[in-house]
Amino acid sequence: MYDYDLLVVGSANADLVIGVERRPAAGETVLGSDLAVHPGGKGANQAVAAARLGARTALLARVGDDAHGRLLLDSQRAAGVDTVGVLVGGAPTGVALITVDPSGDNSIVVSPGANSRLTPDDVRAAGSLFQASRVVSAQLEIPLETVVEVVRALAPGSRFVLNPSPPRPLPPEVLAACDPLIVNEHEARVVLGGAAVGDDPEDWARVLLAQGPRSVVVTLGARGALVADAGGTERVAAVPVEAVDTTGAGDAFTAALAWRLGAGESLAGAAAYAARVGAAAVTKPGAQESFPTAAEVGAG
Repeated sequence: MYDYDLLVVGSANADLVIGVERRPAAGETVLGSDLAVHPGGKGANQAVAAARLGARTALLARVGDDAHGRLLLDSQRAAGVDTVGVLVGGAPTGVALITVDPSGDNSIVVSPGANSRLTPDDVRAAGSLFQASRVVSAQLEIPLETVVEVVRALAPGSRFVLNPSPPRPLPPEVLAACDPLIVNEHEARVVLGGAAVGDDPEDWARVLLAQGPRSVVVTLGARGALVADAGGTERVAAVPVEAVDTTGAGDAFTAALAWRLGAGESLAGAAAYAARVGAAAVTKPGAQESFPTAAEVGAG
C-alpha cells in the first residue's frame, strides 16, 4: 500500500507578473501595472494540480527562507499537498520575472535560486518518500543530475513520468525510466536532437520510443495529444473551450495523467482525462488558482 499516489520532484518559483503596453527596448524604461505575485514553478504547479483532483500528493523541492518561500509553502498546504519533502534554505526562492503585453504575449526571465540547489543528496535523503509513492513525476527546472538520482531512487513497481521542460538532451538512463515521456512539439525536437524527423507527430513518437522510453505522450495544443507505446499510437481529441490563460495548463495535464496512470487507467484513457483537466485550467486566469477539482472536471 502506497502512502502517496504521486510524488512530484521539481521546481517551486514565485511568479512576479507586470502588465505592460509594450516591452521596453534596450536602455528604455516603460511603466507597468501593479506587481502581482503568484505561486508557480513546474513542480509546485503539478503538485497543486494533482492534489486538487484528489490525489494523495507530496512535493520534494527547495525554497528559500523568505517571503516567497512561505507563499509557496502556504499554497501547497492549502491545496492539500504534503510538504514534508520541501527543504528550506540554501538560497533565495526561485523567481520568474514575467511581463505581459495586451495581446497576452509574455517575456520571462527565471532566477532558479533554491531550485538549482536541489541536489542528488537531497533525493537520497528522501528515500522514504520514494518508497511510499506509486508514481513519481519530474521536470527539468532542477539540475539534470538530480533527475538522474530520482530515477535511481524509484521504488520497485513505481512509475516515472517526465516532462523535459525546459528541454535538453536526456541521458539513456533517464529515457529508459520514462513511462511516459511527455513532450510538446518543441520539446520533442530538442530531445530527439539530431534524429531526422518530419512534421508527423506519429513519427516523433516512434523515434522517441526507439530511444528508450516505455511510453510517450506528445501534446499538440488545439489538436489534442498523441499517445504511443509498444502497442502502437493513438490520437486523443482536444476539448474545445474558450481559452482565457494557458499558464500552467501543461503542468495540470501532466499531473492529471500521472495520477490516473497510477490508478491503473490506460495511457489513452489517462491522456483523455488529462486533456479535460488542461482544458478546464485554461478557462481561468493564472496557474495554480486555475486548476480544477475533480468535480469541476466531471466524470465524462
